[in-house]
Amino acid sequence: MKDKFCLALLALLVLLPGCVRTVDGHSRAGNPFGKDTIESRYQRPVPQVFEAAKQVLKFNGTLYSENTINNSLEAKIDTRTVYIIVDEAEPSISRVRVQVRKKSGGADIALASELDKQIALGLPR
Repeated sequence: MKDKFCLALLALLVLLPGCVRTVDGHSRAGNPFGKDTIESRYQRPVPQVFEAAKQVLKFNGTLYSENTINNSLEAKIDTRTVYIIVDEAEPSISRVRVQVRKKSGGADIALASELDKQIALGLPR
């Protein structure tokens, strides 16, 4: 009886979601285990990279939040929620962080990687 109780308690702890911090500083329910963010750096000004990220999100899904103060974007692609933030890592070098979470709270690193590639290809030469 004690073994079944311990097993049930362990299963409950594993299945309960935790809180996940998003790249734009908010938190939401989700599985905090596993990698969910891709980070890249580009030798371009922040406004150029931000515009390329915005165009990629509009092309792939629905952009529903754009914060020009901290250069963050939030969008829906299928059932995934995408968070992108662009900031200055060093003078003349921009850093892009792409985070994708599934509806169930899990990470989708493959979609984050694909969006990151599309942003890189969308930058002006």
